[in-house]
Amino acid sequence: MIELRTPGELDAMRAAGAVVADMLAAVRAAAAPGVRLTQLDEVARAVLADAGASSPFLGYAPLSTTPPFPGVVCLSVNDVALHGIPTPQELEDGDLLSVDAGATLDGWVGDAAVTFPVGTPRPEDLELVATTERALAAGIAAAVVGNRVGDISAAIGAVGRAGGCGINTDQGGHGVGRSMHEPPSVPNEGRPGRGLPRAPVW
Repeated sequence: MIELRTPGELDAMRAAGAVVADMLAAVRAAAAPGVRLTQLDEVARAVLADAGASSPFLGYAPLSTTPPFPGVVCLSVNDVALHGIPTPQELEDGDLLSVDAGATLDGWVGDAAVTFPVGTPRPEDLELVATTERALAAGIAAAVVGNRVGDISAAIGAVGRAGGCGINTDQGGHGVGRSMHEPPSVPNEGRPGRGLPRAPVW
């Protein structure tokens, strides 16, 4: 069930999202060849502490068979698709780094990610990042009243495929609110006119 949010609740969610934006910016500024992933996690922890926020990632264990997540950010290097663990691994010149960050502030959750090259970028990585940014913009443009989740997913997938990218259909976007994962699930590919409608905000 999708919960509609009041204007005041949306403002509270924006405040949590602003902390996430600060985390992403701080980690990006600190990422350089020779820096350990654990050091980047410490940078993100400092941002959370300064904001009086906590991490929805730290200790997260969706399955009883998986150990609790040990960091406050997911750090995925090169061909690690997502949800990489902050290890002592050192970044190298030319690595492609994805940073996924979350923050809980006053009971509301923010969650977002960014991908960027470390040091000297490879042309193919720059094209990948540009394509995914266009796909994100297309998905946001399709998230209007009257459209359905399938319209958003189709817009994302179309841009990705036009850019020569494979589409990860095992993962996708999701809602946030009082918890880190809330409906709706937003796949990276879909059929226009299908799925839940994009409801108006109350």
